Amino acid sequence: MIESATLWLLRVLAVPDVGLTSVFIISLISATLLPLGSEPAVFAVIKANGALYWPAILLATLGNTLGGAIDYWMGYGAKQAFAKEQKTRWFGWLQKFGAKTMLLSWLPGIGDPLCALGGWLRLPFLPCVLYMAIGKFARYVTMTGILLYVPDGFWRHLGQLF
Repeated sequence: MIESATLWLLRVLAVPDVGLTSVFIISLISATLLPLGSEPAVFAVIKANGALYWPAILLATLGNTLGGAIDYWMGYGAKQAFAKEQKTRWFGWLQKFGAKTMLLSWLPGIGDPLCALGGWLRLPFLPCVLYMAIGKFARYVTMTGILLYVPDGFWRHLGQLF
């Protein structure tokens, strides 16, 4: 059911008229604890229209940062769920470095739970969101820059394989 709903959502968001809207929504959803990557959407929009480079990067950063803030508030309200994890080294590390740990919120697999743990620990919200935004912005600029240097022939060949 989740797979079919995700496929439906991706088909709806793939409409060319909603490219930037898609980037925002996919970036927001992918920053929550749902498994979805936003980089392909950002890259596709930019590759289709290079003039949308900065709008796509900024909307992806905004959407992904808002998703991180959602994770933060989920963690803020989930104190009971994480009570037994309180003595792990992750919590000590987060408490030691505070909001600056949100710079790592861009990391696949651990970034989204990291935002939730920041909320659980009641780290200050605005600094957390600021560091999330910096980390996520740097990720989109870096990933998109790298992908744009890959020759078009590679993408065509890859598309033929699938």
